[in-house]
Amino acid sequence: MAIDNETVKKVAFLSCLKVEEDKLEATKEEFNKILNWIEELNEVNTDEVEPLISVNDLSLRMREDTVTAGNCKDEVLQNAPAAEYDYFAVPKVVE
Repeated sequence: MAIDNETVKKVAFLSCLKVEEDKLEATKEEFNKILNWIEELNEVNTDEVEPLISVNDLSLRMREDTVTAGNCKDEVLQNAPAAEYDYFAVPKVVE
């Protein structure tokens, strides 16, 4: 599957990327290289291959889940620059 300049422009628009006209040809070539690589990967027979969760066969050491500190709300809120109703108060970030 080959990509043309119009497809590059459409993908750039959908991805909210700005591709300059002088970079259009290089971007098209990069897209085509990526698609060729994907086609090569699709040729690999993976029918008998078991999916990997991780490349390492190690399991993490588990520790006891115990409460080491707690019930110190007032001490924690003393570190806050501002607090309201027993919570950290932060500036509004959503309009």
